[in-house]
Amino acid sequence: MSIKDIKFMKQKNMRQVIISLIPIVFASVYYFGLRSLLLLTIISLTAVITEYIFKFKSKKPVSEAIFVSALLYGLTLPPSTPFWVASIGIIFGIVFGKEVFGGFGRNVFNPALVARAFVYVSFPSFLTTKWSLPFKAFPAGLTKYIAPTIDSVSTATPMLNYRSTGFLESTKNLMFGNISGSLGETCALLIIISGIYLLIKKTASYRSMAGTILGFFFTSYLMIFMGFTEIPSPFWGIFSGGMLFATVFMVTDPISSAKTNKGKWIYGFIIGSVTVIIRGFALFAGGVMFAVLIGNTFAPIIDEGIKSLENIKKERRDVNA
Repeated sequence: MSIKDIKFMKQKNMRQVIISLIPIVFASVYYFGLRSLLLLTIISLTAVITEYIFKFKSKKPVSEAIFVSALLYGLTLPPSTPFWVASIGIIFGIVFGKEVFGGFGRNVFNPALVARAFVYVSFPSFLTTKWSLPFKAFPAGLTKYIAPTIDSVSTATPMLNYRSTGFLESTKNLMFGNISGSLGETCALLIIISGIYLLIKKTASYRSMAGTILGFFFTSYLMIFMGFTEIPSPFWGIFSGGMLFATVFMVTDPISSAKTNKGKWIYGFIIGSVTVIIRGFALFAGGVMFAVLIGNTFAPIIDEGIKSLENIKKERRDVNA
């Protein structure tokens, strides 16, 4: 088998997502070094080969969505994640998050998050204690292999820092990426720009995004009103811990999310609310990863509920008519 033997299914929407991720990939290299690009490349090649193995017998093309899954998964990892750990994760995500359901278009769960969750549970030390300080002065990581590691775990990321000390990282640092964290989750400004691009291209649903943000803010303020000090201001929380990245790229996945317009609002609201609860009371500092997977579980049920209600309303209108 060679790379030339692999044929790809043309998917315009997937290409738009890849284009939107290019600035974020560049930022990951700028802040954390050239190893970031090498890590993403290895993950992408591993993902393509994994799907090709499943398509080989049927001679079906590999979906271009495989690159989206690989990039999204890779951008949720810390810069120093071992190549072998990252590779095992994406193999697991593609096999058990996608191929076991029948391949592209049939998966219930987001493959990138299945991969991330598997690595988080199986190799927790690499995703909870191995963080790197971002380069600051130009040319930053563009001429270096990898950023220096952080000794103090409690101050490694904004969410970990808040949970251990109550310190809130400045909004400016969160916006421009001058913080430690996963490769693609540190620069909120670029994520916002990418989200706007996807909305303009009609590749992502504004309903899913808005529902997630609404659920996040509503539950945060409700918890704060009830006196729970574990919950930070939602204006700060939305820019930290990968929340914004997940809202733009994970929640809006057209395959694993709700399909009905009303369902997308409910689906997003559930994810935003669950994220707040997990962040405040569970062992996980982030929480949005598990919140999206929980949302994936309920998405088909939400759609069926919406369709059933609409059918009931239609029947009543027909009877009254």
